[in-house]
Amino acid sequence: MDIATFTFGSERRDRDDERFAHDQSLRRHLPARILSHSDPMKLFLLLVTGFALLWAPLRAQDRETMTDRSLKQLVDRQKELLADAAKDNPNFDTANFQMQIEQVCRGYEELLRANPKFAPGYAAYGYLLSKLDQKKQSIAMLMKANQLDPDLPLVKNEIGNYLAEQGKPLDAVAYYMAAIKLAPNEPLYHYQLGTLLHEARDDFLKAGEWRQEAIDRAIHEAFRRAAELAPDRIEFTYRYAESFYDLDPPDWDAALKEWSTLELKAPTPVERETMRLHSANVLIKQGKIDQARAMLATVTEAALAKQKEKLVAQLTPSAEK
Repeated sequence: MDIATFTFGSERRDRDDERFAHDQSLRRHLPARILSHSDPMKLFLLLVTGFALLWAPLRAQDRETMTDRSLKQLVDRQKELLADAAKDNPNFDTANFQMQIEQVCRGYEELLRANPKFAPGYAAYGYLLSKLDQKKQSIAMLMKANQLDPDLPLVKNEIGNYLAEQGKPLDAVAYYMAAIKLAPNEPLYHYQLGTLLHEARDDFLKAGEWRQEAIDRAIHEAFRRAAELAPDRIEFTYRYAESFYDLDPPDWDAALKEWSTLELKAPTPVERETMRLHSANVLIKQGKIDQARAMLATVTEAALAKQKEKLVAQLTPSAEK
């Protein structure tokens, strides 16, 4: 990676100001699965991915020990509990959930007292504690797991998450990249790397460890890889399509292809028209005003009226008002 200092110039700020893709009022009309990955319910749902990664090495073993079986039972139980908590259930019994989760936590503590060098146990318990918002206890478990076994990608990823949340992106990125090295085909790790680089972009530039072009390409590549590995995950493919706006110069033809593909996959009218607005935006940036005007004419959802107006205002003076 090139080491150089680069000033965050006015050209970049102008491009950020113009970014139609990050208009928050537009994102509110998209389904919850496209919104920020920090949504607590989404984190619960990501447990399925996380535990699959954790248990992959254990499933590959020819013989399963009693300790392994005990851990698997705890993992299965917490998956079940957290999956129930993630459901939209107005009658959800919070007190009962807390009682049962506490029983799982006691099970982990007993398991680790009997097996103080069992890295997967510390990893699974640390992962659970992180989802229960017990961050300090979680990172202690994860660091212990990492000390005992430095080759668990889930542990690297979770430590990266903790450091990012603590405002230490320069430390977090090393753990994210280590997770990717250990599990290069896990899309979530690429997605989180791209998100970290994007959200802490100024920090990386000020540290002098990234050039502007290099970090923009790294962000784009991270989201591209996530989308490639999980083409059915809308949060990955949508974010990849957005990342074209950050490139200088952008590959507008490729961006238009991605938005068109997303439109074909979108299940609802408002989602399809949202992708169409992005396509129109790209066409405007390419100077294809007539095509953009024709596409905007097909956007009729009332919820997208303001976003449509913003794009119509960028057309030639002869555009329809």
